[in-house]
Amino acid sequence: MLTTLSIRDVVLIGRLDLTFEAGLSVMTGETGAGKSILLDALGLALGQRAVARLVRHGADGASVTAAFDVTDDHPAIDVLSRHGMALDEDSLVLRRMLGKDGRSKAFINDQPVSVQLLKEVGETLVEVHGQFENQRLLNEAAHRPLLDSYGALSAKLDTVRTAFAQWREATEAHAQAEADMEAARRDQDYITHALEELKALDPKAGEESELAGKRTLMMNAEQLVEAMNAAADGLRGDSRGDGGALSQLQGALGRLEQVAEKSEGRLADTIAALVRAQSEATEADALLEIVAAGLDMDPGSLENAEERLFALRALGRKHNVEVDGLAALAAQMAGQVEALEDADARLAELAAAETAAREGYQKAASQLSQARKKAAAKMDKAVAAELKPLKLDKATFSTAIKNIPEDAWGVDGFDKVAFQVSTNPGNPPGPLGKISSGGELARFTLALKAVLAEADPVTTLVFDEVDSGVGGAVADAVGERLEGLSGGCQVLVVTHSPQVAARGTHHWLVSKSDVDPGVLTNVGALSESERKEEIARMLAGAKVTDEARAAADSLLEGAGP
Repeated sequence: MLTTLSIRDVVLIGRLDLTFEAGLSVMTGETGAGKSILLDALGLALGQRAVARLVRHGADGASVTAAFDVTDDHPAIDVLSRHGMALDEDSLVLRRMLGKDGRSKAFINDQPVSVQLLKEVGETLVEVHGQFENQRLLNEAAHRPLLDSYGALSAKLDTVRTAFAQWREATEAHAQAEADMEAARRDQDYITHALEELKALDPKAGEESELAGKRTLMMNAEQLVEAMNAAADGLRGDSRGDGGALSQLQGALGRLEQVAEKSEGRLADTIAALVRAQSEATEADALLEIVAAGLDMDPGSLENAEERLFALRALGRKHNVEVDGLAALAAQMAGQVEALEDADARLAELAAAETAAREGYQKAASQLSQARKKAAAKMDKAVAAELKPLKLDKATFSTAIKNIPEDAWGVDGFDKVAFQVSTNPGNPPGPLGKISSGGELARFTLALKAVLAEADPVTTLVFDEVDSGVGGAVADAVGERLEGLSGGCQVLVVTHSPQVAARGTHHWLVSKSDVDPGVLTNVGALSESERKEEIARMLAGAKVTDEARAAADSLLEGAGP
């Protein structure tokens, strides 16, 4: 609910700080005192259109701050969350600053925001009902959600939304498969040819590096053989009879072993080292033989390796992939060819899934539509009961539910919901906004709000002269319904009706005072005695009589609990 409203330099208001409470708060005052200015100021904080004329003459700018207490599940929290804003406390503070050039800045909990976001949040907090206000009930887009809330249709609505998501998913899958198949068919000849080419070459992962290494080895084979032969000669001895390292090691070892006993162990380490050297040299000689045996000296082998390596690289360039990716490309193309072969069966499966999903959505939406019609009949009856005491007994209210074209079906079903009225017998029903009389419109919206009180998430309602043009029993009926609404939400009423004013839990008097220079609007809370005097003034006019005071007492007593 609205807890505080701080206004600075708005038209005739210089500095004003108001604190609000739950229940029904009424605002009264002479015509021209500035009651509409208060609503204009509140509208600024709620994101309504800002104009330079709202800045008080002589001031550099205007500002309005409205603070609200909100619960964790309030719709405003969801709006802020969608825009990446978190609320760390229970208080929500909306602030609007307006320059004398007409430019404005918006803030939520001291964070700069767009005016559009301020308005979106404001619409979840306060609903203003006036004679010709651009109020939410006049917007057909709000009618379906209100009907769904009134009928407690959230479970059926969730079912429809789930079914719609499944239908959309199945439709997209079918369409994507058809597009893929169409593209594949266009490229079928190319894919078939390319696959045959890949199969013929049969590339293997890692083959490029293997062939490149083999090519390098064979290109250097002659040099390698020459070096290995020289090494072998060094180990084994050459054709000239020069002893190699193995022979020399064997000789050195034999001579030392002959005299080892005479060395008293001093040659043991040397002999061991020579044994190890002889063993290592023997192993090296054996490895040389293995490497030499494995060398491919055939020029044809080099040529074959080069040809295959160049063929692989050329095919990689052709398909714009790395050589190691050719095997995966072949597998992919094979899958495409296989898919083409199974295309008709796959598309038939997806088409059947789409049809089943559509039928599931249609069933859920039909059930929701029937539930809406039942809720609408109940609501129409409830509104009709509210119209008679408000002197609208000749008027009729109806909820029109029509199916929309299939291409417009969505997450909320296939119904278009519109609240319609006919103010005179015989006249065809039409939109709420077509009601010509401002007083009738205000009372119609009051009747609707009385019925929809529990269904509407907005917790602060503002009524601007909803009692205009009525008096007596009708005004009393208006007051009774406003009082009833205040049991479930906060209600603020600007009124000229003493019957309505007497119903208020809190009473504010709006007045003007002469200052130098100009005039300022003041707002003050009334005590019980002051309230009695104000209601007496509303009854009597310019001169308050004892009879008017007695009538005020009677109204206040009759309006009590």
